[in-house]
Amino acid sequence: MDAEGGAITLKLTAGQAHDDKVYDSMEIRQLVEEGDAWANIPTRKNWKEAFAFSDFLYRYRNLVERFFGKMKPFRVIATRYDRNPGNYMAALKLASLRIWLKSYESAV
Repeated sequence: MDAEGGAITLKLTAGQAHDDKVYDSMEIRQLVEEGDAWANIPTRKNWKEAFAFSDFLYRYRNLVERFFGKMKPFRVIATRYDRNPGNYMAALKLASLRIWLKSYESAV
C-alpha cells in the first residue's frame, strides 16, 4: 500500500489464511528478508525465538483494511463470483486501478 491506501502490489493467498499469525513462519520471514524488507508479523506464543515487532507500524495495517473496504462496492470482487484465480486477480487489479484513478482525479 502507498501512503494513501492504494494498492502497489496484489497477491492472492488461500482463503483460510485469515489470521496474521498464519503468516508467522520462518519461510515467509526468509522470503521477506530476501526482498530487502522487514516482516512486522506478530509472533505466535509458542515460538521460542523472539522477533522484532513494532506496534506503531502495525497500526498502518489499517490502510490495508480500508483498501478492502473500498473493494466492497465492486460486487464481483466482494462475492467472488469468478473462481478462476487469474480472472479474479484481473478484476482486483481493474478495481484497484479505478479506485486509484478516482482518488487521483479528486486530488488534481
